[in-house]
Amino acid sequence: MLLQEYVSLKEFNTFGVKAQARYYVRIHDEQLLQHSLRSLSPKLLPRLILGGGSNVLFINNFEGIVMHMVIGKIAIVRENKDHVWVKAGAGVNWHTLVQYCVQHGYAGIENLALIPGTVGAAPVQNIGAYGVELSDVFESLEALEIDSGKIHTFDAVACAFGYRNSLFKNQLRGQYIILNVTLKLGKKPTFRIDYGAVAGTLEAMGIQALSIKAISDAVIHLRQRKLPNPTHLGNAGSFFKNPVVTQAQFKKLQAQLPHIPGYQQSEGQVKVPAAWLIEQCGWKGKRHDKVGVYDQHALVLVNYGGSTGQEIYQFSQVIQRSVKDRFGITLIPEVQIIG
Repeated sequence: MLLQEYVSLKEFNTFGVKAQARYYVRIHDEQLLQHSLRSLSPKLLPRLILGGGSNVLFINNFEGIVMHMVIGKIAIVRENKDHVWVKAGAGVNWHTLVQYCVQHGYAGIENLALIPGTVGAAPVQNIGAYGVELSDVFESLEALEIDSGKIHTFDAVACAFGYRNSLFKNQLRGQYIILNVTLKLGKKPTFRIDYGAVAGTLEAMGIQALSIKAISDAVIHLRQRKLPNPTHLGNAGSFFKNPVVTQAQFKKLQAQLPHIPGYQQSEGQVKVPAAWLIEQCGWKGKRHDKVGVYDQHALVLVNYGGSTGQEIYQFSQVIQRSVKDRFGITLIPEVQIIG
């Protein structure tokens, strides 16, 4: 185990903010992870399990040990005439997995193309885009229990998936480290093009014959058009979750704002696009010094270069208060605030 001290985390977070880890170790396999947990005193140092750094905002240095998960392997563990079960290590780049599946004709995650981050973070957040969520194709995951060092398997029911949510984000937060994820994908695709601008983009691209590659290409085109490349402009994608309100709350808002968009959810709830709320408050394209809201997508906060994590966080709080004051809705960060 190569334990490093005082390591810069700037290249390990897509916001590109300066932060430092007191200790840092790269985790290449399960054995190294178990050894690291046994040998590093939990009483002395807090731990941070880091994947692609695409869903974190460091507002201070991390005075503990960062365990950087780089376990990277993709394998077929089972298949029949209709389905294939694909297992990927926690450190595999998510889009790399999507590309692998598209190239091999395995359907189910093509709508999730170009989502930043790693496989290990995907079930924690129950990532989703364009009408598809990870939980739709999720089979199981293996996770190491920190206290005991034992490896446990969780199926979809055990993970208690919700909208951008799971058991690992709530009751089991900080208790397990995800090692790998297995997805059940189809050999006979069911296409989802009814959400957002996917159908229109396919038409604009001149694509008439649907395929999982065509849908993946359309989603990539959409995301590249709407979202900045973090290598050019620091960001973590969508900063806030889309809020979910009761049917009664939505009707009250609708009476005042007839054009407010809403998407019916289960149990009489309605999802309201956070980007619309933020844009209505006049934040889209607004910039304050080195931090701002992206001019193509109001959900994306960007670091124009040299901004600190604290400055980005304070800017996000101003946006939250603005939306709360106007609509009575509290925006909750999708990004994990560290520090």
